[in-house]
Amino acid sequence: MVALPTLPNISISGTLLERGLRSLVGAWRGIAGGDDTAQLARDGLADPKDTERLRALFADCLEARGGEVSARARAAALGRLYLGLDDAGKRAFLQVLAGGFAADEVALDKAIADVQRAAEPVARHKAQRTLRLALTPPRQRLLTQFTALPQGVKFLVDMRADALRFRKESPELAIVEADLEDLLVGWFDVGFLELQRISWNSPAALLEKLIAYEAVHAIESWDDLRNRLDADRRCYAFFHPRMPLEPLIFVEVALVKGIAGNVQALLDQAQPVIDPKDADTAIFYSISNTQTGLRGISFGNFLIKRVVDDLSRDLPNLKQFSTLSPIPGFRGWLDEAVTAGTPDLVESKARDELSHALGQRFSKGMLPGLLKDHAWLDNAALAEALRPVLLRLCARYLLTATDKGGKPRDPVARFHLSNGSMVYRLNWLGDRSRNGMKQTAGMMVNYLYRLDDIDQNHERFVRDGTIAASGEVKRLADL
Repeated sequence: MVALPTLPNISISGTLLERGLRSLVGAWRGIAGGDDTAQLARDGLADPKDTERLRALFADCLEARGGEVSARARAAALGRLYLGLDDAGKRAFLQVLAGGFAADEVALDKAIADVQRAAEPVARHKAQRTLRLALTPPRQRLLTQFTALPQGVKFLVDMRADALRFRKESPELAIVEADLEDLLVGWFDVGFLELQRISWNSPAALLEKLIAYEAVHAIESWDDLRNRLDADRRCYAFFHPRMPLEPLIFVEVALVKGIAGNVQALLDQAQPVIDPKDADTAIFYSISNTQTGLRGISFGNFLIKRVVDDLSRDLPNLKQFSTLSPIPGFRGWLDEAVTAGTPDLVESKARDELSHALGQRFSKGMLPGLLKDHAWLDNAALAEALRPVLLRLCARYLLTATDKGGKPRDPVARFHLSNGSMVYRLNWLGDRSRNGMKQTAGMMVNYLYRLDDIDQNHERFVRDGTIAASGEVKRLADL
């Protein structure tokens, strides 16, 4: 096989964005016709007169003069304007939306009063329906018009991503962001999504997006991608019918013998390909959400369950379903615990062993500095002394550290535990990449999905926060 050239994520991502932008602008040019937004795009909405003109264009869209063709032309003109703006112009565009086009308070008060006065069931139902309509701001009706355009749903997903990005500096944009979220929640119900397997024979544009969107273990080249799509590998993604070549979330799976504990070995292109029928374990080693604009709209739990069902049906020889997962919050938690002076972080025996390995008296305050300098990896005695300390603390982090809402602090743990998995095993130096060392001193964790226990684990976790864990992990945490 001829090796294909290395394609770094950042260049592919940039190419995809530019290509997608050109595609949208081109698709909408013919629909918009001879619109008069070009000057607004050139000015970047910097002049107050521009924002007033934009407000008038929004009002024209809402008045819905003419037929369907006219409505699509107005929406296309606004969409082309938005796509042609820089960040400052897009922020101004969204600020105009946020500053008006809210629900009519007079109509809303009247609708509430009508509901309160209505006595008969039919009249009450009619009043409630009127109230629901009054609660829907014109802003949402305006945004919905973009869905009639080619790739209009994707346009709104990206618009929400912009609103999320700008919201810190412009908190008033939370109004537009929330309206967009309300629309997208309904459109991206899991019942509308399609599960598809992605293979090496999938369209090249889709394969490029896998490389660009991979968020856990960067895909370094086409050879790397081909290895991840080989006969003993699987990749599944959820798609929306209105975004057929845009994966919303995808999971990469390795079919292996036994539960894997090292991601570099798992992704080693030199490893022989095994017959999937000889595998007894499916390892979920990477799950990537791809659309920032769908943040907070969860369908990852459904993805795992659907993939487990598909694999169980197609490969009945699979007996175990496990992840090989990062632990992204561990180092931050440990540094905070050291700074706070949390007692019993390091036991006396471990302190003595670390002092001996270092050749000086060890104190727990030295831990963050030791871990930040990855030189300890080349010191066998120091690494061996650190091993029981970090395994114990990592187990405690996964089983006891919580956020303000009382849920597991680690986002990956929170995701898998809510899906019904158990914390099965910690893997010392399971990820020696720069990111793995930075996040968890190289450790990874297996979350095990036991088919007979998934529902019970899920219910106990949701009901009272009970974390299912193996005896080995509990012993490590001294629990």
